[in-house]
Amino acid sequence: MSEPRLISQPDDITVEWLSEVFQHAGINGDVSSFTATSIGTGQVGENVRFELIGSGDIPGSVVGKFPSTDPESRQTGIDTSNYIREVHFYKHLQSRVSIQTPVVFFTGADNETHDFVIMMEDLAPGEQGDQLRGCGQEQAQLAMTQLAHLHGPLWGDSSIVDDVLISNRRNSADAIQALYSMMSPGFLARYGQRLTDDEKEMVALVGDNLGAYMSSYTGEQTLIHIDYRLDNMMFGGPYPLAVVDWQSPAVDCALGDASYFMGTSIVEDTRKELDEELVRQYFNTLSTYNVSMTWDECWHYYRHYAPAGMIMAVIASMMVGETERGNDMFMVMAKRSARMSRELDAIGAIRT
Repeated sequence: MSEPRLISQPDDITVEWLSEVFQHAGINGDVSSFTATSIGTGQVGENVRFELIGSGDIPGSVVGKFPSTDPESRQTGIDTSNYIREVHFYKHLQSRVSIQTPVVFFTGADNETHDFVIMMEDLAPGEQGDQLRGCGQEQAQLAMTQLAHLHGPLWGDSSIVDDVLISNRRNSADAIQALYSMMSPGFLARYGQRLTDDEKEMVALVGDNLGAYMSSYTGEQTLIHIDYRLDNMMFGGPYPLAVVDWQSPAVDCALGDASYFMGTSIVEDTRKELDEELVRQYFNTLSTYNVSMTWDECWHYYRHYAPAGMIMAVIASMMVGETERGNDMFMVMAKRSARMSRELDAIGAIRT
């Protein structure tokens, strides 16, 4: 059976197309009717739940992911190749890692227009993590274990780098430093009243040391998520945890993801109390794969990458459409990351 045509707008979805999607995925049955409801809190993509009525083995609901309806956010998705990069992940890399992701029934993209669609398993009644509220120990343990199952299988595998959709971030140090320098004045102008003097100082310190931050790790790299945080996780439902939003995978040091999650998603005092325990859990799981990293190296680079959440907040907040929740989210990410960076002496780790 030929692949279903690309439909990249939820309003254009039909029962005939949905039936083709399931038949192409090897699921018997037809869709006779559906309702569609927007869900989630995505900044760059639009998520829609389709509740289905049909025959055979048709599921009761699926989730579709489409380009953002916000023009600025959509353009960001195009400029960064986030849309076609996520399709590339599901088509070519999902089966090569062990991290739990939703089942994908169909995905396609136009590499010229960046129109795309991903039709995937509905993870209801699972609940999306709440970036603003943060998480405690139980959810953090699930996240750190799953993270090791992302990093372990492709450890040291440079064959996945194509410098178009999957880049080696070592080669992007100058570009990211330039972007941070360009965006940080606007970030401070917009959010300055919500930041303490220590947090503003950390924004500057990170900028001063960003070249070393990006380039000083010389060990083996692996596939990383880059945006590994609570808003991109579904807890409960079909799985204890499933990770979504694969718009920005790249190849780099694994600990960037670990520090990013711990520094943006865990309630601050819980993170401080459980830092070493959770990172050791991650390291022990990672060590079940064929990896070349000692515990001392793991802890050092965990400290080194503590500013990851702040860097993302500074850059991303200036590139997507501004919303009240988005502003609150970027503040939580920046503040938690700044505190972690100071408590773990990230700048000292970067400089050594």
